Amino acid sequence: MDKYAVFGNPIKHSKSPVIHAQFANQCAQEIEYQAILAPVDDFSSEVSRFFAAGGLGANVTLPFKEQALKLADKLTERARLAGAVNTLINSHDGIIGDNTDGQGLVSDLKNHDIELKRKTILLLGAGGAAKGCIYPLFQAGVKRIVVANRTELRAKELAEQFCSYGNIQGVGLGEIPKDNYHLVINSTSSSVSGDIPAIDPSLLATTEVAYDMFYSDVTTSFLTWVRQYNEEVKLVDGLGMLVEQAAEAFYLWRNVRPNTKSVYQWLRK
Repeated sequence: MDKYAVFGNPIKHSKSPVIHAQFANQCAQEIEYQAILAPVDDFSSEVSRFFAAGGLGANVTLPFKEQALKLADKLTERARLAGAVNTLINSHDGIIGDNTDGQGLVSDLKNHDIELKRKTILLLGAGGAAKGCIYPLFQAGVKRIVVANRTELRAKELAEQFCSYGNIQGVGLGEIPKDNYHLVINSTSSSVSGDIPAIDPSLLATTEVAYDMFYSDVTTSFLTWVRQYNEEVKLVDGLGMLVEQAAEAFYLWRNVRPNTKSVYQWLRK
């Protein structure tokens, strides 16, 4: 049976095994998918052993995405730009590294009927999560992206890296320009601790959609905060992004694209 896995530390909480099991059942694919706890100081050896034993592909989660980038023999354009790999493919040409996170975000936004073409986006945070979604957002037709980060320099560096792909600006959280932001995306970890980004709430007045990459059983602190200042805004958390990035990886491995709606609904329940 074809073998796949997800590597992380910690990994016990991962929903990937159950997601890929449902994809496989739905698409009549016979695969074995397991969660592997990789030692923090021996990730590459653990993955190499898995592939040497016949593993065909792997997902990579925290804290190994940057190490996976160095492990790959070849990188896709989106992985190179993201500076991180969350999907590995054991091919005849070596290990291919890809990053499906950004495409997962774009697909989830489309699933929620959120229009991206010619829209202006406020992206909060300039870490790996933000970096991974900028290129896919521009590919989807976004008009302009303003990256706002606590450390302004990091936001400016990110904007400089992606300026050849579209209209992008990097600013500090306190210097966000006034604009009609159709979509505000929180890529920071603020909701993990129940905090909110330190931005002027008046910027949210005309926002149509607020998206938090974090997800939980209850409305995240960021989405709850946005609702206080905009009663009409559409709120979306990152559960669908999780499912969609997994579906993109499944497609890369099996050349079959699963239907994500039923899996998303099952997880939401």
